[in-house]
Amino acid sequence: MCGIVGGVVWDNIVPVLLEGLRRLEYRGYDSSGLALLNGQLNRVRTTGRVTELSNLVSEQKYQGKIGIAHTRWATHGAPSERNAHPHFSGDATKVAVVHNGIIENHEALYQRLKNEGFDFNSDTDTEVIAHLITFNLKKKHDLFEAVCLSVSELQGAYAIAVIEESHPERIIVSRNGAPLILGLGKNGNYAASDASALLQVTNSMIYLEEGDVAELYKDSYRIVNCLGTRPYVKVIREIHKSRLKNSAVEVGPYNHFMQKEIFEQPSAVANTLEMVLNAHSISPKLFGNNAEGIFKNINGILILACGTSYHAGLVARYWLESVAGVTCNVEIASEYRYRDPVSHPNTLVIGISQSGETADTIAALNYAKSLGGTHSLAICNVAESTLVRQTDLCFLTRAGPEIGVASTKAFTTQLASLMLFTMTLAKLNGKLSGERELEMIAELRHLPVALQHALKVEGPVKLWSEKFFHKHHALFLGRGMHYPIAMEGALKLKEISYVHAEAYAAGELKHGPLALIDRDMPVVAIAPNDTLLEKLKSNLQEVRARGGELYIFADAESVIQDSEGLHVIRMAEHAGLLSPILHAIPLQLLAYHVALQKGTDVDKPRNLAKSVTVE
Repeated sequence: MCGIVGGVVWDNIVPVLLEGLRRLEYRGYDSSGLALLNGQLNRVRTTGRVTELSNLVSEQKYQGKIGIAHTRWATHGAPSERNAHPHFSGDATKVAVVHNGIIENHEALYQRLKNEGFDFNSDTDTEVIAHLITFNLKKKHDLFEAVCLSVSELQGAYAIAVIEESHPERIIVSRNGAPLILGLGKNGNYAASDASALLQVTNSMIYLEEGDVAELYKDSYRIVNCLGTRPYVKVIREIHKSRLKNSAVEVGPYNHFMQKEIFEQPSAVANTLEMVLNAHSISPKLFGNNAEGIFKNINGILILACGTSYHAGLVARYWLESVAGVTCNVEIASEYRYRDPVSHPNTLVIGISQSGETADTIAALNYAKSLGGTHSLAICNVAESTLVRQTDLCFLTRAGPEIGVASTKAFTTQLASLMLFTMTLAKLNGKLSGERELEMIAELRHLPVALQHALKVEGPVKLWSEKFFHKHHALFLGRGMHYPIAMEGALKLKEISYVHAEAYAAGELKHGPLALIDRDMPVVAIAPNDTLLEKLKSNLQEVRARGGELYIFADAESVIQDSEGLHVIRMAEHAGLLSPILHAIPLQLLAYHVALQKGTDVDKPRNLAKSVTVE
């Protein structure tokens, strides 16, 4: 969850570190800090944001050719300066460490190192890494060897970067279970949690693999893998040219990244569907060269995901069962990995993740494989991610970088991908006629335009937000495939405005939630003009009869009219099976504008971070 950036350069690394942290702040922002080697090891830490850290560094006029920096999402220890990274160890020769992840055996290491005479000054699990490296330096007398030895003793997920005062010419980095990449530049070499942090200096990237330890100098590097037997063998990792543009991680003319990403959805979905928008048929090869053979032999789907991606999976279940005729189970990854599910042969396991580094989803995927899951598919936004590398098949959503913590374009592109998957299975199962296939491709071709029209509801949604922002609770209702969209709308409102919101299948109102209805509990309903509309209207009447105030997102042909206590915003059109994708837009806009009214930090909501790489 935290963000790491480091580098060894020919001139001054400080601007690169600070700009890199600014771009990584979506990963955590409880505290930040950096350490520089310039004759001696200096450190600056703050519980403030990166802007405050930048001011402190500027005031103290720090410079250096080698440094590591960190922005934190707190796991062990409260957000405080003493718990902020980097952490130091040693007296005569200081070692500095930054760390992303969780060390599961840190208590045992703490006790062991305490017995060896080490003093601990923080509440973090990271400090044991710094002391362990210092302890092993006494055996190895070389930082690279000491780090290799130390990571072999760590249990859990981590990415680390280490510098040592007596050797001010290199950085040692390592990863296992948490992402870390190298950047190779003309002015030096770098490491970071995410490519976005390094686009300012290079687009040449190396994605480290599990157990890799790398040594970076300003004009060279080497990588070994410490998972195998010793002596450690040097390994070659492919150099990738990142296709991301520097401008993609800038907010541009928008006020927030979330606003930018909401309005990028028509183009993001168009990019995701690019390979089929001009086609006359759907090919299984969209998901991999071996996809057709795998898809023809499956008799069920298991979707594993968390948060917003889980909601995408729930929508897909409706599509897969009604269109493709395939049984589909959708599981919260963090729950699935710790229960004893019954595994069925010939089930395709699908992991959905924006980053492809979601720890619970990756662990659940591996667990499903261990139970006999023969084949797997990743739906992901990052080509080089762990999730993609661990699955047989993949589909890339092509949403581009998503910086706002509350997911928007990642969600709608996941849904677009899942509809392609549904159509592919339906075709292979003989459930999709050639005529219907062409109709559905035409509907997908129109989807980016329909999304552009959906964005036009921002004006009336903004007016609704003025009534919403002083409320403390809200209820979201939907039926059928729009129930997960109601869940996503409630999640968005919770995430960025801190208004408590719950979602229910509208038919469940009378089974308990109706007791909550009063004039202070706004009820948001998704009311597309589908076969469940009349049923939904009955549910809405139950709310009105009890004095509740309704806010309804309806379709153009809907006969629901504004009245006292009943407010209606009409979408431009009804999109049939694709309707959930369109109805996600106004719910995102509602959450965004309520958050603006309340003055919360839209892109960096409290207690949250973007890429959940810890359990």
